[in-house]
Amino acid sequence: MSKPNRRTGLIVSLDTQDPVQARQWVRDVAPVSGIIKLGLEFTYAAGFQAVADVAHGSPLFLDLKLHDIPNTVGAAVRSLSHLRPRMLTLHAAGGRAMMEAARAACDLAFPEGERPLLLAVTVLTSLDDQGLAETGVMDGACAQVRRLARLAVQSGMDGLVCSAHELSVLRDDLGNDPVIVTPGIRPAGAAKGDQKRVMTPAQARDAGADWIVVGRPITQAADPHAAAAAIMAELEG
Repeated sequence: MSKPNRRTGLIVSLDTQDPVQARQWVRDVAPVSGIIKLGLEFTYAAGFQAVADVAHGSPLFLDLKLHDIPNTVGAAVRSLSHLRPRMLTLHAAGGRAMMEAARAACDLAFPEGERPLLLAVTVLTSLDDQGLAETGVMDGACAQVRRLARLAVQSGMDGLVCSAHELSVLRDDLGNDPVIVTPGIRPAGAAKGDQKRVMTPAQARDAGADWIVVGRPITQAADPHAAAAAIMAELEG
């Protein structure tokens, strides 16, 4: 149930601990990419001031995957408001009360018109059915993604983070309203790395992604700008 003429955007994941390297990548990809992503590795190594410095002038996907008791997550959202992220992630597995607390905190902490999209992570793309079974989820990745996605939307989340392999079924379940961000995207011929459930950019677009996340195939390329431009050309082709 993809949107007709859906335009899928590119988020470039800056997977480094080095602010100098991150700033160089921003200069390389900002003319091409819609949003940059900074996550746990960079934030823990360099700190929040470095996040603000690197993202200055570029829309920020702050991928911290918040997951704690509701009061703590709500407080964390308020604490992050000074960074003005465009997107902010939390784990849907934290439950309804946690997600509702995040939404309430977000509505209060951000000025009108500047509230980030709250995105609920469903199942990490590094997990497959066997990995989930080891955690006690016995009915597989697709069933767990659908379960958590419905809960997230009911709890006020703006969108979801899921593997491209669950995109079509989530569009069927939830329609076109939730923003869906899809990591684990690899151009044809690129190494999968630690990802288990992957698709190419064009496949994810056709399955209904609003945004795809690409990291190493861009940042580890000899020419990151050209690599990002090639992915955008594939998305728009």
